Amino acid sequence: MKTNEISRREFIAKSGMATAGTTLGMNALSARDLKKVGANDKIRMGFIGIGNRGSQLLNLFMANPDVQVAGLCDVYEPYLNRDRSSVHPRYLELGKVPKLEEQFGSEVKRYSDFRKLLEQKDIDAVCIATPDHWHTIQAIQAMEAGLDVYVEKPLTITIKEGRELVKAQERTGRVCAVGLNRRGSSVYQKLFGEIQAGKIGKITTARALRISNMFPDGIGRMSPEKPPADFDWDMWLGPRAYREYQYNIAPYSFRWWSEYSSQMGNWGVHYMDVIRWMIGETAPVAITAHGGKYAVKDDRDIPDTMEVFFEFASGTIVQFSIHEASSGGGINGGEVEFNGSKANLVANQDGYHISPAKRGQFQKWDKLAEEEHYKLQGDKSHGDLNIKEDSTANLVRNFLDCVKSGEEPLCNLENGHRSTSFAHLANISLAMNMRIEWDPVNERITNSDKANELLHYQYRTPWKLWNY
Repeated sequence: MKTNEISRREFIAKSGMATAGTTLGMNALSARDLKKVGANDKIRMGFIGIGNRGSQLLNLFMANPDVQVAGLCDVYEPYLNRDRSSVHPRYLELGKVPKLEEQFGSEVKRYSDFRKLLEQKDIDAVCIATPDHWHTIQAIQAMEAGLDVYVEKPLTITIKEGRELVKAQERTGRVCAVGLNRRGSSVYQKLFGEIQAGKIGKITTARALRISNMFPDGIGRMSPEKPPADFDWDMWLGPRAYREYQYNIAPYSFRWWSEYSSQMGNWGVHYMDVIRWMIGETAPVAITAHGGKYAVKDDRDIPDTMEVFFEFASGTIVQFSIHEASSGGGINGGEVEFNGSKANLVANQDGYHISPAKRGQFQKWDKLAEEEHYKLQGDKSHGDLNIKEDSTANLVRNFLDCVKSGEEPLCNLENGHRSTSFAHLANISLAMNMRIEWDPVNERITNSDKANELLHYQYRTPWKLWNY
């Protein structure tokens, strides 16, 4: 037996654990698990990564009366201490610094190393909103520590990480939700049933875009420097190879550096998730990506322009576009477009519009579907129809309910992994400059052994996928 293989019986014996059936399957229970969170209990939350997105999630969790903030973790001390006056002026100039207005007492413990937070005994669950390259290691270690997990998108930085996360949940039986927020949208929940019922016919093409014209300077050009003294750069890098610090990498601009993120991962996974959900698909069978750094003169190593095509065995082609050197190509009235044999559909989280397809050559029909406009109403419970639904808040509430019930969340790990895989496959296709063919069952590229080398990377010591 290889050192990284272990049977379920050996895992239980080694860990001194018992088993019990849950909604999530056979759960390996640690001592911490013996006391479950009751329906009327507070859920004691730890937060790992409380910068820009992490602060947004922190406040969404705090808006729920059954949440108790028990621990905070970040590699930047002013974020950890919620002290905006201590934030480095260059960070303030670059933007995306949270307000840091929350006030916590000494009962909320603070850590610069997430492993210490995971050792805290009075925590039930964690919210992970660190950079993409950290999500998998932290989520797996949290589940192994007996904690439930809410992890921000994109779920992973490699495809192998996604499958290992799913395996970790199977080992531990923990609840794990992924922050693909459109899963919490009542508009898309409504649309799924209608599309699956054939309302717009056979969908042959769909598309979405990310448009943000960053011409001419983008994230700028900078040289390596020493980080601020209160920023732990080595811990921020974690499993990634060491490199000198630059102000246009961290804490926010990492999304334009391929080792830590990508815009295909940052935005593409949102739209690919909702499209594949609506059309009832799991994974593409072929991927073709085109693009490059065409106009923006900055330090990024990802494209400012990219066009990706995903082909499905059922006969659908999905296009995703990244336009960061122009502002063209948008979808009028929505964020995603579906082209069906009976009608066209444009949708976003506020509503949708169905327009009947036009008759083509040799056809005699008038129309095959009715025109329909649907707009989400505001929050009637508060008497203000201008207050729109917050789909991320819905995901957070759903996660908290699942922590108490043991049920699967609206966006579980398998869905998070499959949707995030779209981004990784697109980036691999671009890196290899080829159309790649994908086996979604074995999760392997079938027409290039070289491309399969990009399904994962070697972590920097001492980091690894799982600990036992």
